[in-house]
Parts: sequence; C-alpha cells; structure tokens
Amino acid sequence: MTHGPSNTAFYICGALLLAICLVKLPALFRRRQDTLLRVACLLLLTAALVFFFAAPDSIAALNRFTGVPNFAAPVAYSAMAAFSGASLLLIINWRPSPPERTRRASRVCVAVYSLVVVAIVVLFRLGDAPVEQLTLFDGYYATTPYIREMIVVYLLAQGAATLSVSVLCWRWSTQVHGSLRAGLRVLAPAYLLHVCYDVVKLVAVGAAWSGHDLNFLIDRVAPQFAAPSALLAVTGFSLPLLGPRAAETLGSLRRFRALAPLWRELRHVPTPGAGRMSLPWWSSPAVRLTWRQTSIYDALLVLAPYLDTAVRDRAHLAALSRGVDDRGAAIAADAAMIVAAGAQRPAAGRARTAGPPPWRPHDLVPLSRALASPVVTDLRGTAVPPQKAVRHD
Repeated sequence: MTHGPSNTAFYICGALLLAICLVKLPALFRRRQDTLLRVACLLLLTAALVFFFAAPDSIAALNRFTGVPNFAAPVAYSAMAAFSGASLLLIINWRPSPPERTRRASRVCVAVYSLVVVAIVVLFRLGDAPVEQLTLFDGYYATTPYIREMIVVYLLAQGAATLSVSVLCWRWSTQVHGSLRAGLRVLAPAYLLHVCYDVVKLVAVGAAWSGHDLNFLIDRVAPQFAAPSALLAVTGFSLPLLGPRAAETLGSLRRFRALAPLWRELRHVPTPGAGRMSLPWWSSPAVRLTWRQTSIYDALLVLAPYLDTAVRDRAHLAALSRGVDDRGAAIAADAAMIVAAGAQRPAAGRARTAGPPPWRPHDLVPLSRALASPVVTDLRGTAVPPQKAVRHD
C-alpha cells in the first residue's frame, strides 16, 4: 500500500474528516434531497476511510483479524477507488450544468466506480497473495496473475478520476471569481499531484513486468506526491466554504472600525435600552457591527430635533469653497450638522419632537469618515461644549 507518514498522522487526518462528516449529518437528515450535500458527505466519509485503512497498523490489524494475508489491500484500494469516484461525482454535481446532463453523468460515474470496486474484490479473490506486504504490495505482486490486474484497475481508475477532476476544476475556474475560483485553482494541482502518484506506481509496476526492480518508486517517491495532494485538496474544498464567511467577517471588522469616530462622537448622547449595554467578549464581528450601528442610529434619533439645516448649509458652502466635490461637501455638511446637534443635545429623557434622521445604515461610514474633514474641525472650534450625559457604550 503506502509508506510515509506515521500511523498517528493517518489517524488524525481520518478522525478530522470523519468529524466534519458527522457535523454535516444533521443538515443531511434535514435536506435529504440535496444531492450536493449527500455527495460531499460521501466524499468526506470515503476520504476518512482511506486514511484509516492506509495506516500501516490498520493494514496489519485487518490482516490479523481476518486471517487472510493482505486482506487490507482490496479494502484500501476499494476505499481509494470510492474516494476517486466521489471526488469526480462532487465536481459533476457542484459545477453548474443542465439537471438532466448532471443526473446522467452522475449515474455513469456511480456505475463505473461501483464496477471498479467489484472488480478489485473479485480479482483479489481469484488471485493468490500469501506473503503479507505492508508497504510494497504493488511491487511485490506486480507480476502475480489476477493481483496485477487488480493493481492496474485500481491505479487506472483512480488516475482517470483524479485527472478528470483536475481538468474540470481548472476549466471551471476560468468561469468564476472570488473564493470559488481560488478553491478550484488549488484543487486542480492537488488532483494533478495525485495523478503523478498513480503514474509513478504504474511505472514501477510496468518495470516489474519487464524484469526491473523500481520498488523505491512505490515506497519512497509516490508518498511524496500523496501528502501535498491531500493538504491541497483539503484547502481547495475549504476555500469556497470558508471564503465567503471570512470575507463577511473581515468586512464587518472594517466597517466596525470605520464607524469608530462617529460612535465616539455620539456615545455620550443619552439613549434608552440596549444601546447602553456592553457586549460579551465572545461576540462575533457581525454582532458587534450591528450593535454599533444600532447605538449610533439611536443617538441620531435623539439628536433629530436638534439638527439645524442652517448649520448644514453653511458647512456645505464652506466645503465647496475648499474645492471639495458636491458629494463630499454634502457628507461633510451632514457631519458638521451632527456635531453641532451634539453640542445642543438634550438631557436624558427629553422627548423627541422631530421625525427620524434622513440617514440610513449605509450612510453611516461616510459620515464617520467626514468627521475628520477641515469643515468639521473648524466647527468644533466654535461649537458650544456639550453637556455631560449618560453614556450608552
């Protein structure tokens, strides 16, 4: 089978993949008609089995438990063939395509790799492999009738699937963008490395047929392709899943920080309820952003009766005179009006007598940035110092 990483590495990788599969099971039970989710779970399960069955200790244990020398060989090869078929099946269902075409390709893929697994079992049963081989099974039995056919079937089936996945991922990556494109660009070389793994083993097997001993390719060279292939594959499948969430988190953090000047400007305005509460330290960036936006908007609601359009008009003209474009001048004028209203803010509990402020959540970041404009700075020098009020941070 394979040689390289320790048993612990095999078992840790297998356990992680199995854990991810188990986490997805509740969603699978809720969405039983979701073909893509079913295939993703199948891929995770077969990948976990590959790691479990490929560990040298597992190979020896399976052989001892069954009493059949090399019984682990068809088990491990069947698991790897199933993983290869599941990889191809996932790409077939993941990539946008007409439903009927996807179903037809899926049926062909399932049928072909089911036959491959059956062929591996039958050929092993017909052959004779009496000497246990934990790491050099492919080379040792490369010339044994039926066993050699089993080895070639497994390597060719696995190589065909991984090469197809690599080509499909690269072609698809030219049609998409963002984290999906990045994930596909990582998956393409990941599966191409696995093709190299199969080719190296086939070269060693072919050499044995011609009377040459290239077994070092099996236990020394081939594993050098397997480890990076597995790492890149996990990364490639993770990027499209985690990329959007990571981008959303980073966007929330950037917006949260961008709102800091406006929040500091308004945090002394007395507002009712939750706006005064502090969030627990484990709150997500999205929750913190929502809290900050709510706090700011609550303060703007309190200041609404004190928003003076005359202040805004003067600030707008001052900004235009400084060469600011009309949009920038309008935002700076709004920020100046808010600062002036804060200087006249009411005592806690004073009733609001005007309608809501004209700004919406998407207006808050430009307002926050405009607080650093020269127009607002000049206004602060002439504004009446604000009264002390209850904080809501």
